[in-house]
Amino acid sequence: MKIGLVMEGGAMRGLFTAGVIDVLMENQITFDGAIGVSAGAAFGCNFKSRQIGRVIRYNTKYCRDPRYGSFRSLLKTGDIYSKEFAYGELPNVLDPFDTKAFSENPMEFYVVATNIETGLPVYHKCETGTGEDMDWIQASASMPLVSRPVEIGGKLLLDGGMSDSVPLAYFQSIGYQKNVVILTRPEDYRKKKNKLMPVIRVRMHQYPNMIETLAYRHIMYNDEIAYIRKQKELGNTFIIEPREALHIGPVEHDPKELLRVYETGRKTAMEQLPALQAFLRNKEK
Repeated sequence: MKIGLVMEGGAMRGLFTAGVIDVLMENQITFDGAIGVSAGAAFGCNFKSRQIGRVIRYNTKYCRDPRYGSFRSLLKTGDIYSKEFAYGELPNVLDPFDTKAFSENPMEFYVVATNIETGLPVYHKCETGTGEDMDWIQASASMPLVSRPVEIGGKLLLDGGMSDSVPLAYFQSIGYQKNVVILTRPEDYRKKKNKLMPVIRVRMHQYPNMIETLAYRHIMYNDEIAYIRKQKELGNTFIIEPREALHIGPVEHDPKELLRVYETGRKTAMEQLPALQAFLRNKEK
């Protein structure tokens, strides 16, 4: 039986996920495969490279650097998170991403992006954590309106959360029968219509399929969450989620706020650790 880890996105809500996966690594919890969306990909890849503490370290250190999440970067480069810095200098020089450990770890790692010409999700298995893999991670985490589309293999890609926010069903479809799902919203959250749709329709008018996907994203998201909770009832899915809203925006320049969300993830994971370990030991479902 293949056991998987599914990580929702959510920009800086992803620090909650970072706290959770650090606790999992500290307790030697492993999976046959993992899949991340948006911040779940950008931060979750550190689970495969086994780099405990890296996500909170570089986020708190560089959150005030204008190259890493600022409107100055957006105006200068077209990306609120500069490609050259966030996906170049930072992982290659300033706080190296361990591509050797990533490639040698037998755990499969997938990311989700959205093809903005079709409006459909596309999935990629990352093998090395370098080159095109990093492009896919960038694409998965590139939010519409504040990011340029990432071109890979002739496809124009943006945020995977637009089309498959929590890809449990996809992971099940490729053989992961038992899964742990990390959500970054509390249980009572229900997504509403996007208030920015009028702006999106104007700014992204050349991509009508993507506009339609975004227009119905709240329905897709709520349906996916309902499906995940049904899978939990069936006994094949374990959910880790915050008890309350995390109250953090897509860009955050206060290290204390980043640390607060990260520590919330750690605390939640520690509280649920015995139940999680019991779930993983039970091979019957």
